[in-house]
Amino acid sequence: MTSAAPSGRLHEARADFPGVRARGLIQCADLRRHPEVLSSGWWAVVADFEGRVTGWRFAETSPAVHDVTRTTGRSGPDGGGTWSGPSPASWRSSLDEEGYVAAVRRIRESVREGDVYQANICRVLSAPLGSATAEPDAAALAAILAAGNPAPHAGTVHVPLGAAERPVWVVSASPELFLSAGDGRVVSGPIKGTATRAQDLGAKDRAENVMITDLVRNDLQRVCLPGTVEVLDLCAVEQHPGLVHLVSRVGGTLRDPLDAAGWATLLGATLPPASVSGAPKSSALRLITELEPGPRGPYCGAVGWIDADNGRAELAVGIRTFWWTPPTGRGAGALHFGTGAGITWGSDPQAEWHETELKASRLVALASTPAR
Repeated sequence: MTSAAPSGRLHEARADFPGVRARGLIQCADLRRHPEVLSSGWWAVVADFEGRVTGWRFAETSPAVHDVTRTTGRSGPDGGGTWSGPSPASWRSSLDEEGYVAAVRRIRESVREGDVYQANICRVLSAPLGSATAEPDAAALAAILAAGNPAPHAGTVHVPLGAAERPVWVVSASPELFLSAGDGRVVSGPIKGTATRAQDLGAKDRAENVMITDLVRNDLQRVCLPGTVEVLDLCAVEQHPGLVHLVSRVGGTLRDPLDAAGWATLLGATLPPASVSGAPKSSALRLITELEPGPRGPYCGAVGWIDADNGRAELAVGIRTFWWTPPTGRGAGALHFGTGAGITWGSDPQAEWHETELKASRLVALASTPAR
């Protein structure tokens, strides 16, 4: 468990989500090792796909005057800063087309052998940007995404270098609900199935969604009262900027109260999110470790908030998400963006590569500064 320290930098610690904004960082903690801190306070939360869950407690929260999903223009929600992103040509992928296609084929072999029904394979795009003394303006990027790609579960968490033992820089335009908790209930909204038009969603997309919905149901059964977990919506078509998705909703009545122990149990039973891992989850995670060249970090983890005082939470799956890492030595830091696809026996390797391109193209273009 750590305490916050004064930053003294241009950007102060902040968290912005639909309907709520937080200021005045007072504490930072590893929520896996110190779940007891969730006995009180309002916490911004970022969970890495690999299992680290960090919370930043803020002293002040208020309704978002400028909702992060509705802000327009190129400046941040507070009117300060203009986004200056990397050049479009500077992005590099952790897996090139050949490597990604080979990974899809490997997963199909695992499906044929009966090891998995489905596994998500992802790649991370990275471009040089910023430095240890000049962090990019997270609020300005959030405004760009809100104007060009409004998302129902968008969010920004920025704790600058020096403001806490664990700094963070995450800007998300997530369309996917990981967990909504409150009043003794929990709901998850897994997305599987992506196309540019509803008529292009096929049998493979629906099969993929049904498998993941069942996995979410199994995860929630670990923390809910017997007989209360139910599928509220199955394979509903949702429109998003430039894309359509198949979205299901699963809900249940929590077995335990959302005190510190209850939050630890809920997060432990459901992370990493089912829709970005695979089924069975343990086998899919082994394949992901084998095939992906590096960690995903906050991509495919979770981004959101926990209000421990009122037993409520809203956490999004960390997709359509940018994160920034400072330089490890001399040179620039890096802006990252992840993209991936769920692979089943019915997957066409080349089509899956194109799906990752489709998911990334709009948002990467918004974050990039056009060449002059």
